Amino acid sequence: MQAAVLYGREDMRVEEVQPANLKRGEVRVHIRAALTCGTDLKVFKRGYHATMIRPPAVFGHELAGEICEIAGGVTRWKIGDRVVVANSAPCGRCFFCKHDQENLCDDLLFLNGAYAESIVVPARLVQKNMLRLKKSTSFRDAALTEPLACAVQGWQDLNMRAGESVLIIGAGPLGLMFVALARNAKCSVTVAGRGEARLKAARALGANNVIDVTGATDLAEAIKQRVTKPFDAVVEAVGKPETWETSVKLVRKGGKVNFFGGCPSGTSVSLDTGLLHYSSLTLLASYHHTPQTIRRALQLIESGKVPAKKFINGECNLAQLPELFRSMVAGNRAVKTLVRC
Repeated sequence: MQAAVLYGREDMRVEEVQPANLKRGEVRVHIRAALTCGTDLKVFKRGYHATMIRPPAVFGHELAGEICEIAGGVTRWKIGDRVVVANSAPCGRCFFCKHDQENLCDDLLFLNGAYAESIVVPARLVQKNMLRLKKSTSFRDAALTEPLACAVQGWQDLNMRAGESVLIIGAGPLGLMFVALARNAKCSVTVAGRGEARLKAARALGANNVIDVTGATDLAEAIKQRVTKPFDAVVEAVGKPETWETSVKLVRKGGKVNFFGGCPSGTSVSLDTGLLHYSSLTLLASYHHTPQTIRRALQLIESGKVPAKKFINGECNLAQLPELFRSMVAGNRAVKTLVRC
């Protein structure tokens, strides 16, 4: 089969790969839709991921498709079932799993290989994080489930109430997902970001206020000039130390900040201890997803509460993928691209 294989830093090749044989409890899924992802871009630029992928290895993790082969021991599933598969599954046995923090599982089993004609789904994922799709759900829309589940995790951690205000710093795919979730929760949403297409998408998703911070030398001041009061909550969806530091300057007393964007390894931030203490701020950092948020994400997509199609503004076939990733490194600011495998 044809698959994208990551060999190292900015070295991805689409080539013929021998499909693996199924083990007991596993299924093979014919991939009908895969989506590009900011995490995949980071891995492409870095050449590896410490916990998820070590080259040479098949690549990609947002997918939906049809079951085309089933091994012994698989129940409840049949060939032809339309499914979405998450990119990990928790063990269910460790301390964190037993304390309802499966996203922090000590033995998360990760799955990569979405940029391919088919993928083998391990038994644990078949049991815990492979979900059946409604007949009316497109594979394109369903492939958004995994990243949306990460945003759902972050939104649930904030525990916002209707009518409260939230600032989302960053108009990338995850930032835009927070827009959709916040509007669904009837919160007032301000987005600060860059890129005409992404800011347009924020407006289409219902953002009440969109601030273009292109060229801003002082991000906090650029945002303060466009608003009348601090926010009840701030979501940092960029993943840079300087925007982490900016976030705490824009939230009200007693407010919450979610450092959602993961910063580069080894970086650190400097925060005003007086501001944190005397303003009684709550600081959060949400990571990954759980089986519960995977299911909630799919429900939001299938109910139309999160319009998945508004996040996908490009399309390419598998053979074009290396060129697409090179353009993303060079500054292509597409929201998400659908990869036809």
